[in-house]
Amino acid sequence: MRKTARNRRKTRTALVMIIPALLFLVSLKGYPLLKVIHDSFFQVSLIKPGEGFAGLENFGVIMADERFGQTICNTICYTVFSVLGEYLAGMATAVLLNREFKGRSVFRTLIFIPWLVPIIVAGMTWDWMLNTEFGVVNYALQNLHITDAPIDFLGDSRYAMATVVLINIWRSFPYYTISFLSAMQAISGDLLEAAAIDGAGLVKRFIYITLPQLKSVSLVIVFLHIIWTAINFDFIWILTEGGPNYATQTLPIMIYRYSMKKFNVGAASALSTMMFAVMAVMFVIYYRQRMKISESLE
Repeated sequence: MRKTARNRRKTRTALVMIIPALLFLVSLKGYPLLKVIHDSFFQVSLIKPGEGFAGLENFGVIMADERFGQTICNTICYTVFSVLGEYLAGMATAVLLNREFKGRSVFRTLIFIPWLVPIIVAGMTWDWMLNTEFGVVNYALQNLHITDAPIDFLGDSRYAMATVVLINIWRSFPYYTISFLSAMQAISGDLLEAAAIDGAGLVKRFIYITLPQLKSVSLVIVFLHIIWTAINFDFIWILTEGGPNYATQTLPIMIYRYSMKKFNVGAASALSTMMFAVMAVMFVIYYRQRMKISESLE
């Protein structure tokens, strides 16, 4: 009886202690989210007073935008190729850094630098490096006789998206490297040794032992990076501002232009709500896959 009463007091104390944190979380995340959903159904403008009910009109404005289809394709391409490149680069470097060689600890430290560099610093540095007049990349390409003239990597619609994707891969793949490397070091050495004794080569050991052990961590970091990449605004804005000719405009940049350039907060909120709905569906898919993996490990 006393134990039950004591447990109840502990529970009440714990609830009282976390209430401030819950209130802060709700005010920081909950209210803005509800405000965005609310504004998506109203005529909200930064320059016109009043908020009249708009129904689905804001969603119609977004759907009727001539750049909407292109922006969706840009977002999908940027997200898919970035995450795929990050995964492959992260896996390759993790496999290399998991092997014994002289100076391994130094390389493990250095490879994490791109992830630690602030986005604005990384973006501006690459912008300078790719400059057609004084950029070191074009200087090297011309001196090595690979190109005859400077290439406008960020100003030419033929190269802009691929350039942005490659720069994003460079910045983000170390996160995959560290995650995979940590998971690889948790794999039993006896298991790998037994497979080697049975005649399994490096490739077979990687496919049949290492990869299955990385399934859980792969699901988590891929899902997180799909969301982070799809909603990323600052990196592309620093490099291209969505140009040239909307070649690198993604949905977050379109939201920014509707709200801060056209001052149409209602339409911007409608597009944000649409993105939130897609992310919610993806979370459900992720949760189901996560449960399947957890059940298979039990």
